[in-house]
Amino acid sequence: MTDLERICALDDVPADTTFLFRVRDDDGEEREAILVRTDGELRGWLNYCMHLTHIKIDKGSGAPMRNGELICENHGAYFEADSGYCNYGPCEGAYLDDLDIAVDGDHVFLADEKFEFAGKGGIEKDPADRTSSSNVEF
Repeated sequence: MTDLERICALDDVPADTTFLFRVRDDDGEEREAILVRTDGELRGWLNYCMHLTHIKIDKGSGAPMRNGELICENHGAYFEADSGYCNYGPCEGAYLDDLDIAVDGDHVFLADEKFEFAGKGGIEKDPADRTSSSNVEF
């Protein structure tokens, strides 16, 4: 694995929330992604709710979690952190889009052929582009 594929150190991924980073697809589009610990393993997911895909699960300070589930604060959807399955909410029955990741020693790498690592943190948005001060995005 090369340094370009390295996402972070294993210790950077919190035990009770998510680690936010960015990936770039073949068309050059950047997307947000998250790492989450579950039952001693790590999982990688694209960072959006399956109900409305412009809504982020991790809004920049870590996604809320409860009993091994990621929670979409906008819609009240619950996603199983280990499978990505939505077991409650408006998108019940849907699955989060997964990313292939690998742990090698003390480091986490992006191993998904559809994406390349673009950086840590979320996608910066121009505050002028925001149309509402509510946390519910339209």
